[in-house]
Amino acid sequence: MNLNKSKFLLFFLLFFYSIIFAQKNEVKKDSVKTEKLEEVIVTGQYSPQSINKSVFEVKVISRAQIEQQAGNNLADVLNQTLNINIIPSASTGKSAVQLFGLDGQYFKILIDNIPVVNDEGLGNNTDLTQMNLDDIQQIEIVEGSMGVQYGANAVSGVINIITKKSSKYKWEITPYIQEETVGDEYGLFDEGRHIQSIKVGHKITDRWYANAIYTRNDFAGFWSDKKGKHHDLNDGKRGYLWLPKLQNTAKALLSYRGDNAFRTFYKFEYFNENIDRFSEQVDPNYNPSTQTSDPIGDDLVFTSERFYHHLNFLGKWKDGFNYDISLSYQQQKRNVETFRYRIKAREKFDVQEFEYESRKVYYSKGNFSNFLQNNSFDFQLGYEVNHIDGYASSTSGSFDGENIKRELGSYDFFGSSEINVNDKFSIRPGARLLTSSVFDPQVAVSLSTRHRFDNGLEIRAVVGSSPRLPNYAELYTYFVDANHDVRGNENLEPEQGTSVFLHLKKGFDLTNDGASKLLSKLSLNYLNVTDRIELSVVNQIPLQFKYINIDSYRTIGAFFNNTMNYKNLKANVGIGFAGESKVLDSRVLHNDDYLYRMQFNANAAYYAKKLGMVFSAYYKYNGPSQQFVQRQNENDETVLIRGKQSDYSWLDASVRKNFLDKKIQLTLGARNLLDITEVNTTALEGGAHSGPPSTLLLGYGRSYFLKLVYNLNF
Repeated sequence: MNLNKSKFLLFFLLFFYSIIFAQKNEVKKDSVKTEKLEEVIVTGQYSPQSINKSVFEVKVISRAQIEQQAGNNLADVLNQTLNINIIPSASTGKSAVQLFGLDGQYFKILIDNIPVVNDEGLGNNTDLTQMNLDDIQQIEIVEGSMGVQYGANAVSGVINIITKKSSKYKWEITPYIQEETVGDEYGLFDEGRHIQSIKVGHKITDRWYANAIYTRNDFAGFWSDKKGKHHDLNDGKRGYLWLPKLQNTAKALLSYRGDNAFRTFYKFEYFNENIDRFSEQVDPNYNPSTQTSDPIGDDLVFTSERFYHHLNFLGKWKDGFNYDISLSYQQQKRNVETFRYRIKAREKFDVQEFEYESRKVYYSKGNFSNFLQNNSFDFQLGYEVNHIDGYASSTSGSFDGENIKRELGSYDFFGSSEINVNDKFSIRPGARLLTSSVFDPQVAVSLSTRHRFDNGLEIRAVVGSSPRLPNYAELYTYFVDANHDVRGNENLEPEQGTSVFLHLKKGFDLTNDGASKLLSKLSLNYLNVTDRIELSVVNQIPLQFKYINIDSYRTIGAFFNNTMNYKNLKANVGIGFAGESKVLDSRVLHNDDYLYRMQFNANAAYYAKKLGMVFSAYYKYNGPSQQFVQRQNENDETVLIRGKQSDYSWLDASVRKNFLDKKIQLTLGARNLLDITEVNTTALEGGAHSGPPSTLLLGYGRSYFLKLVYNLNF
């Protein structure tokens, strides 16, 4: 299916004509009540509370925003968020994320306040495409070091996914289908993206609620100029530019609400993902006696499997303190199937299977607060314990070597107090002791304050710290042969991260009745990471590399954001300016100057009540970025230059229409309307056996989607 420029223009004409039409036909009595800017949050709080009362500054992505973007996973919805960069990989099928220029090792992804296991860690290095959003109430983002609240590896912040645990209906039966093009490619089976899902929820009594969800997400890959798995010529065209991926997710929930604020829930999730990788090179396998060929490819299938169990108890102990206790068992394993494939006969042979990554996690966290039952002073005590038992192959891409089995236990204790000097000023100091079976004890501290002035201006100042623990590769890599000597280091020390944030926020009434509002926020930040772990040369002859604590990283930034509610229109405009400085003592050549980058985003949602339609658009501009890189000059000398990655913009839009009293929802939309596929760059360095790439792959072009939801609620 070809989607040309005329269809793109037609889409936009219909989109904006519909907005104009809706505005002309709308009368005052059809206006809807403006959505409140005040939201209830749970991340970093003693108990769920208004976002305006929190000492932390929390960004919220609501369920409505997720639905407007037809978001199925975290990568679908975070791409438009200011200060977050999504880094997709066509060669692995994964999508990583950067926050403040730091990768996924430095922040945590949580579900209902507990970290989620993945192929490469617990809460860190998470593949965003593996995080399904079909049962999500909202997504909360807290920027800055959150070591006191969430432990190690929460250096740049946390993303907390809050799930729905109740319903006002006796029964909820919600099936949906979603069809998407992948660039200009679409077919019922072998092209495009195809999602099917069904949710069944039942309010058993006023106290008991249960639901179950199944989702199948089939990404058929992006062909581009490739010719798929059945191409039998050795011309480099076999396979896909973006790898095919099939995900199956099953979830279940049972929750109970009792007396004395007691609540409990048990949540289960099973996730399975298959990623196919086909070799570009084809062995003609020519038989001279018969003068025939039987082409063969060397292929791989990667399988990830996750089991997630979470049992939570929350309530009040008699007339005393509040408690919130979570128990969790999680397991994630990654298998690979290697085989040779007879392309013409379409059959596998020489099949071998390996389980080369595995993690089992036993986890518990408890928060205890409100001991004094005093509105002016409260304190919280807590613990967080986890035990990880797992292994990974000795080297990346080597599946039949001896697996390195390791256990890691972490045992943390933390406390904080919240002092409400008056109804306008509050302060919260906190500290955590982090102990483990591998590393020396670490300490994280925080100090947060909030002050509200008489004119409505709010100021929040947040200082925090968090260590980052060395990962598996940094500790245990051992890749030594005739040409390589790369080793991990079991004596590595945790990196140390510290951040300072200042937030100024003020609301304005746009109309005399207060129904339309503007909320403006200015945020200033500084983040510093010391003892950064880098792969460094430890011996010149013979050449040897080893991971050591040597580098540091600093970032400063200013972000200005405005959210407006005006009648049936909700809009947001933000701009950010950030600078990064890297001290690379692991290199002979380096420069620690700050390199700056600008980002801008804007989104709007308009609700035409009379038409039962919501029109949404999301835009983000990523300015040029720079990076110091090493190059060879004309004299074959190694020099340091400022490499540059070109700027680019991302634009998504959608229209959602309700039918039959909202029983049926139809969403039509487009992702990447500006048709971005790659950007030019001189800010990347080459590998050990290759030169630096000149372009960075970001997407597979303009794509269109249709989502049809049926809500049977009674």
